[in-house]
Amino acid sequence: MEQKTSWSSAEVAAMIDHTILKADATKSDIIAICKEAREHHFATVCVNAGWVPLVAEELKGSGVGITTVVGFPLGATTTASKAFEATQAINDGATEIDMVLNIGLLKSGDYEGVQRDVEGVVAACKGKAALKVILETGLLTDEEKVNACELCVAAGADFVKTSTGFGKGGATAEDIALMRRTVGPTIGVKASGGVRDLETALQMLNSGATRIGASSSVAIVTGGQGEGY
Repeated sequence: MEQKTSWSSAEVAAMIDHTILKADATKSDIIAICKEAREHHFATVCVNAGWVPLVAEELKGSGVGITTVVGFPLGATTTASKAFEATQAINDGATEIDMVLNIGLLKSGDYEGVQRDVEGVVAACKGKAALKVILETGLLTDEEKVNACELCVAAGADFVKTSTGFGKGGATAEDIALMRRTVGPTIGVKASGGVRDLETALQMLNSGATRIGASSSVAIVTGGQGEGY
């Protein structure tokens, strides 16, 4: 994977999932981030699934994608429910799905169960939406991070992603580099959780990330300092 030494604000914007996942987000909040995504040409808007139809309407014709989350934020729901969530969201207009890995199964050493869980959502997304798998790296040892990445690749996921933003810790450059080394050059790596300014975003990109998840997206591309996810 070729490493860039410099990034334009437009290049950075095109790699950001502009995110609002808080429980008290209002319709006005969702419409506002869609407007920001259109203005700055972010990769996608990332929302909870109930907002996908509204976002699809707001972003129509913009070229901005729509990400939603499934099995969120714990990853402990059944594979069938994750696949159903993904199918419904795709039917509503989602173009990318961020599912949470079954962390408990991973920590139990049930690698076959983890891979089957991801494969179930891969099948729901196949040919319709890209699938990112959230590892929740703050809860994992380095060995577990490597195992999780390998299982996601074997299952056919399109991306591995660091964090939900609701768990312990967030994205680190070290974790991004480890994930990139593990998955190789062709699978996406998404840094999310705690990326609130341009300097941090560039650290992630230069460590091997190909996507950033952030609620501080506008601050990142305008050189400011954001808060939140």
